Amino acid sequence: MSRFAHPAGDRHAEMLPHERPPLAPADLNRINPAIWPRTSSRTEGALTVGGVDVRDLAGEYGTPLYVLDEADVRSRMRDYATAFAGSEVHYAGKAFLCKEIVRWLAEEGLGLDVASGGELAVALSVGFPAERITFHGNNKSVAELTRALEAGVGHVVVDSYAEIDRLGRLAAEHGARPKVMIRVTTGVEAHTHEFIATAHDDQKFGLSLNTGAAAEAVRRILALPQLELVGLHSHIGSQIVDTAGFEVAARRLAALLVEIKDEHGVVLPELDLGGGYGIAYVEGDEAPDIKELADGLREIVSHVCADAGLPVPRLTVEPGRTIVGPGGITLYEVGTVKDVEGLRAYVSVDGGMSDNVRTALYGAEYTAVLAGRESAAEPMLSRLVGKHCESGDMIVRDLHLPADIAPGDLVAVAATGAYCRSLASNYNYLPKPAVVAVSGGKARVIVAGETEDDLLRGQI
Repeated sequence: MSRFAHPAGDRHAEMLPHERPPLAPADLNRINPAIWPRTSSRTEGALTVGGVDVRDLAGEYGTPLYVLDEADVRSRMRDYATAFAGSEVHYAGKAFLCKEIVRWLAEEGLGLDVASGGELAVALSVGFPAERITFHGNNKSVAELTRALEAGVGHVVVDSYAEIDRLGRLAAEHGARPKVMIRVTTGVEAHTHEFIATAHDDQKFGLSLNTGAAAEAVRRILALPQLELVGLHSHIGSQIVDTAGFEVAARRLAALLVEIKDEHGVVLPELDLGGGYGIAYVEGDEAPDIKELADGLREIVSHVCADAGLPVPRLTVEPGRTIVGPGGITLYEVGTVKDVEGLRAYVSVDGGMSDNVRTALYGAEYTAVLAGRESAAEPMLSRLVGKHCESGDMIVRDLHLPADIAPGDLVAVAATGAYCRSLASNYNYLPKPAVVAVSGGKARVIVAGETEDDLLRGQI
């Protein structure tokens, strides 16, 4: 059995899955515009992004290296601002946050969601308007809530009874009256991985609609004059590509809005349906059209509210992955190519799960290509792996690379702008890579790469 363009055989500690590894693509050198950054192309065989040759990037900044297409990211911010005109668009900072991203958000007119005091600090450090910040999190500390109140953040999304009490006490102490929303678990389960489905009851986020916890949270907030209840929040999962789940969630939230109106005589003016919209990672993936998504969500909210006899609340959405994910790639240098006869080739690179843990964590799939040159060699069934001391240290589980790939070659992995740098670690004491923004044929560092000195700093 040959490893060239054939499915894999048995693997250590598991049986061959029912589905076979992907078939070899017709063209190993193709850069699919649905997956790669909008400015991507091949120039004289090499991948270019933002008009910059990846060989030059690797030569100047080293590898592994996160590369972010500024024009791509900004254009997606504008796409959302246009499609959701009249609504609020808050970028979910957890996808990837740094000072430069915050500056782009400010310039493009978007809001920002933060989920920790650290993320809030990044935003405030460059003067981002606090009133355009929403503070999320299931366990906000006294220090974090205090800083949010002192900064004057636009909204706090409360997640528990304890937080309602905590925020109420702090607001009274500071003479503040923050706008709050209640995170409601609606019982809608998006078609996604268990660890990123966030609307079922048996999980850490939010207050359950089914058990009455959300309704009780309303009562507790309305009993505290120092808190201003302005709306409900829902987030049903991640990597979602249609609006069906949002419609069910919106209808359940509308029913709660009716209950609030009937019980308390209060009509809440805001509704936040969260984010979680998907992007294309591999051939065949579908990503929602932003305008169609916006029109669909607005229509859903309008119809749901009309059916419930409610005025249409101001809609907020929270895209993260769809703004920053497609515009990012990661560059690696190949170190070894190990042929496991009859099975596959293991192509090892100089990074791995420390700079992209999503494959190990979620079973995520990615597209990768030989980036420093083109090749006419036959396809070789491969597994792109890292250098960490873990058998699960995989970046791309199954892909085809040219059979002539060799140590020193550059490999690029697409759609790594979201969650890769955010989830990066120093496992095995590997420094976190730099993040470089490319635009108009120029590159600049927006997050410096770590050094061994950084890793040792703070140790006694």
